[in-house]
Amino acid sequence: MFKTLVPLGFVLMFRFFGLFVVLPVLSYYSLGLEGATPLLVGLLMSGYALTQMIFQAPFGRLSDVIGRKKTLVFGLIIFTAGSIVCYLSEDVYTLLAGRFLQGAGAIGAVIMAMAGDLVKEEDRAKAMAILGGSIAISFSLAMVIGPIVSASYGIELLFLITSILSTLAIFIILFKVPNPPKIKHTYNNKPKIFDILFEHSLFTMNITNFLQKGIMTFTFVVIPIYMINEFSWDKSDLFKVYVPGVILGFLAMGPAAIFAEKKLKAKQVLIVGVIFFILSFYFMSLNDEIFFITGVLLFFIGFNVHEPIMQSLVSKLAKIHEKGISLGISNAFGYFGTFIGGMLGASTVHNFALSEILIFIAVIGIMWIISISLIKNPGKNKNLYLDINTLQSNYTSSMDKEGIIEWYINETENTLIVKYNEDIVSSDDVKSSLVV
Repeated sequence: MFKTLVPLGFVLMFRFFGLFVVLPVLSYYSLGLEGATPLLVGLLMSGYALTQMIFQAPFGRLSDVIGRKKTLVFGLIIFTAGSIVCYLSEDVYTLLAGRFLQGAGAIGAVIMAMAGDLVKEEDRAKAMAILGGSIAISFSLAMVIGPIVSASYGIELLFLITSILSTLAIFIILFKVPNPPKIKHTYNNKPKIFDILFEHSLFTMNITNFLQKGIMTFTFVVIPIYMINEFSWDKSDLFKVYVPGVILGFLAMGPAAIFAEKKLKAKQVLIVGVIFFILSFYFMSLNDEIFFITGVLLFFIGFNVHEPIMQSLVSKLAKIHEKGISLGISNAFGYFGTFIGGMLGASTVHNFALSEILIFIAVIGIMWIISISLIKNPGKNKNLYLDINTLQSNYTSSMDKEGIIEWYINETENTLIVKYNEDIVSSDDVKSSLVV
């Protein structure tokens, strides 16, 4: 499993690092550009998320149709082109165009779907948690590297580094990532977007992704502006706040993943993350430098508690033929949240006190917690792998057995995979009804 995940993990890290690395400094940097307005600052912070939102589901569906690898390479080429435009830009409008183009390479969900194709079902939750962790690591590294590099060499170098890393990711996809197996599933109907969209648990996860990403972008509009303007920090010193936050967030990832995946307490972990977000803004609203820094640290913990498990949950909840589109929809919600968070941050930070913003965050947080509490934690689902040649001729008639969730065929390995609920039916019972 790890041999497969390592290349994909690097692709994911390179891609998200490129999106995250400018977040700590872009709002303050863009304020100094000629013609900059709060609206344009908000668009620079979150404009890429608007195109990400638009193209996530289409890219996910495209990968279900033409294949994951082709879709990944296509998306990375677009992302690289956008990064180069940002690097070469000399005015706010060209930079904005580059940010939109960066977002159009919407491949995050495709990477997760490909991991689901390559990893066995019983290892899939662990795989998604590892890849989610790689996003959190890229986020953490970006928070440290972004302020240091931009302070010494300018923000342009960050875009150049991003274009180099995304080009390297293309070569990793082509030469290091194996081709996914050919899957034949039992569903004759095409995935229906509205059915997926409004399935209760998936919808709750989509809203969670929306709110988490929205708060993330909003917070990174607030942090540099307040630290520099209110507490007289130099932008080159912002890493002194981000580094402890990175360390605390990284330490929080492990226990969060263990409780979510091993103890089957995913929704409880999500609720804890929301509580950290509320506490974060409470401390930042106290208008004191030490308390503000404390709030920043709590934010990092809350974000990293969430990040490793959200993709895993969506993957668990989706059917085999819906994984690409389901992850695409979930990521679209996340990027819409990023867009809204950036726009709200840029427009409200100059017009509202943090104490007023706290009230809004607290109300949203309480509603968010109630919503999460209404979903069920994923059950103890297992998979049985059977050689096609050992099956009864009429094995499909036994698939309506209570406890069998779904089944499909891996034609590459000539294997039948049966997904069942261990609390309802045993593997021996399933096997005895299928094998000669």
